[in-house]
Order: sequence, then C-alpha cells, then structure tokens
Amino acid sequence: MHIERAASDVAKGWCVGPWNASLAISVGFANEGIDDPHFHQRMTEIYMVARGAVELRIDDQTIRLSQNDVVVIEPGEAHTFLAATPDYFHFVVHTPALQGKEAKEDKVRVKRARLGL
Repeated sequence: MHIERAASDVAKGWCVGPWNASLAISVGFANEGIDDPHFHQRMTEIYMVARGAVELRIDDQTIRLSQNDVVVIEPGEAHTFLAATPDYFHFVVHTPALQGKEAKEDKVRVKRARLGL
C-alpha cells in the first residue's frame, strides 16, 4: 500500500511514480492551470478534474473542462492552460513515467503561435 496526499498550499506536485513505487506511471496534481505551452515527445498526459473548471488549449482548440471531466493529451499535441476557477484542482497521470533528465528532454516548449494564441 502507498498513500500520498496532495498539498493544498502547493500549486503543483507529484505524488507517486517510479521514484517511490514500482509504477510505470506518474501521478501528480495541480491547484491551478499553469500557462506553459509545450508538448511531450513520448509521454501521454491524462488530466482528471476533481474540482472547479479550467480552459486549456490543445493544438488549435480551446477546451473547457469541469469537475468529473477527463482529457487525454497524446504525445506531440501541444497544450497549455489558459484560465482556471479559484477552486480548480486536477490530478494528472503521465505514461510512460519518465524521470529526471529523460523527463526534461521529453518536454518540448513551443511558442504560443503554434497554439494559435
């Protein structure tokens, strides 16, 4: 058994992954939508909205998600968060779980123009 709790006073963090468990996924959380246009070369990201609502941009589409919504962002799909309600909270799953240098190299930052912003 492995129990972790998301810290309400931390904007974003990671709970469990290959660094502290024998998992092929990483599970994290965020208390806000962070504007950081990028895509992943290998990782798929799955966002699960637990509370509030958020607007995010995936390639050329603006998506609004609210409580109980889930979105899967495939490798190569550029994305960023645009706005979130004050009570926003989501969990995120990365698969495959990458660590350290490998995770940093997988994330490719892009200009806002690629997202039509």
